[in-house]
Amino acid sequence: MRALVQRVSRAAVRVGGETVGSCGPGLLVLVGARHEDTSETATRLAAKIARLRIFPDEAGRFDRSLLDTGGEALVVSQFTLLANTSKGHRPSFTDAAPPEEAELLVDAFCTALRELGVRVETGVFGARMAVELVNDGPVTIVLDSR
Repeated sequence: MRALVQRVSRAAVRVGGETVGSCGPGLLVLVGARHEDTSETATRLAAKIARLRIFPDEAGRFDRSLLDTGGEALVVSQFTLLANTSKGHRPSFTDAAPPEEAELLVDAFCTALRELGVRVETGVFGARMAVELVNDGPVTIVLDSR
């Protein structure tokens, strides 16, 4: 799995103009699943993200995690994170898991985050979504489960 994690002061996702998920201070997590990913991959990535120390402590250093701050997460599935652009000008998505597998993996990722105590909201899998965010920092990190 691959995730693009953005520390946010707020984020929201809309489908057809209607807000379907939002979060306050915490993380916006765009996540894509590969063919070879498993529920164990999803659980490991969720644990890594929940414990990723990218929030400031009292001295302003990156030393606190989502779990430490009690922050929220907005998780949005995004297969385009797995784009291969090494040839030509059109991205290839052959590394992405088929939709029916990817949806289960994204769900497993969200479940694992919730089991760690994180409040999680999501977009709608496979829908055309509009994502709004206020990146705090800005802080943006790419995590790869490979």
